[in-house]
Amino acid sequence: MDLCTMSATALSQMIATRNVAPSEVMAAHLAQVAHSNGPVNAIVSAPDAETLMAEARAADDAPRKGWLHGLPMAVKDLVAVKGLRTTWGSPLFAEYIAPADDLIAARMRAAGAIFTGKTNTPEWGQGSHSFNPVHGVTRNPYDLTRAAGGSSGGAAAALACRMVPLADGSDMMGSLRNPAAFCNVYGFRPTWGLVPSDAVGDTHLATLATEGPMARTVEDLARFLDVLAGENPQAPFPRAGGPFATVTPADLRGKRIGWLGDWGGAYPMEPGILPLIEAALAQFAAMGAIVEEVPPPFAATELWKSWTTLRAMLNAGGKAAIYDDPVKRAQLKPETVWEIEQGQGLTAAAVYEASVIRSRWYARAARLFDTYDAVVLPSAQVWPFPADWRWPAQIGARTMDTYHRWMEVVIPASLAGLPALALPCGFGAQGLPMGMQLIGRSGDDAAILAMGMAWHQAIDWPGQRPPALAVQAKA
Repeated sequence: MDLCTMSATALSQMIATRNVAPSEVMAAHLAQVAHSNGPVNAIVSAPDAETLMAEARAADDAPRKGWLHGLPMAVKDLVAVKGLRTTWGSPLFAEYIAPADDLIAARMRAAGAIFTGKTNTPEWGQGSHSFNPVHGVTRNPYDLTRAAGGSSGGAAAALACRMVPLADGSDMMGSLRNPAAFCNVYGFRPTWGLVPSDAVGDTHLATLATEGPMARTVEDLARFLDVLAGENPQAPFPRAGGPFATVTPADLRGKRIGWLGDWGGAYPMEPGILPLIEAALAQFAAMGAIVEEVPPPFAATELWKSWTTLRAMLNAGGKAAIYDDPVKRAQLKPETVWEIEQGQGLTAAAVYEASVIRSRWYARAARLFDTYDAVVLPSAQVWPFPADWRWPAQIGARTMDTYHRWMEVVIPASLAGLPALALPCGFGAQGLPMGMQLIGRSGDDAAILAMGMAWHQAIDWPGQRPPALAVQAKA
């Protein structure tokens, strides 16, 4: 019995029925970490194995806390976990031990998770390549010379390597969608507000980022979303949803899917990406869906203008205290300094204009879903790139004018706060994974997950394991 390859749903059921003990599950996953984590570097700041085994043995006979009872979980290193080193990938916090859990860590702990460490992320979560001066670079399990994406790159790589059965991610600019595509797993950015934030700093203007689940099956995503979702009375704009554990695979017959492609040429794509997504859409069509090409529903230049303005405004405000200290500022990555300085030069009129553009796009997207049950975009514009790059500077003949321009394809969903399911779509000519975003109307999280479940039933791409270096041979 290979416990590391089982779904979280199966493991949870086996623990609940006492067919397997949490200590057995922990021992198997610790062995997998020992085998895989060295070359991949996905899990960081891990407690020692004996401490974790003692906690797992205590869970063997303890009353069941919840759906995650006894499951080993490594939490993204942008989320504070009480007693664990939490660095945000920054040398400023290289030795920081969190005194308390952030909200989603507290919810995981209350549901019975056992924390086996943190998952690596870029410094401050900025940029879709998980490297930082504290923990180094996370590598792609399917090719150790390549990037795992980010900012949830450590989470995606740990899942692909079977070091954890589930992972939490966060997503502002594709931070769980891009690594899901790069590492051949699922990631779900829920409708904004479904998974609430901690009541820290600004909670009224900061509506671009959200936490979300990552997994190797869509059923696991749905069940984990039930743990993460739910109102935080201290944070505004709550959104009810769920329960998602009851979601079942959709009948795709008659479902209308709009294919947005490269947004009319606005989003440059490396060769092979669009044909791979089109082959996946052909599979949707074979399952009964009606797939139609959709012209660009909004000007990409306007979306980018709104996005970069609002993102820079939030970075400048949220990191002002660090930037204003010259000693601390010298330890910030150049991309973070650039974001802050872009925001410092903004006028109130520019921020208002950006918000108006965002509002117009939200309304246009709502009308789009009067016709389609979902729309599709690639999850990334480039294949997993060399791990020693900071970021891709060019796509084809087009030079990227910012450190994140090559991730532009993810902003339509983020800007409108729409649910977006990153679905694996297979492998390119070099054996590297890629995926697509299945995007729905605001609040249609259950419907999008149901469509994703049907996809997983038809083609289980995450079942295609990484090379032997990253996956322990079955005993």
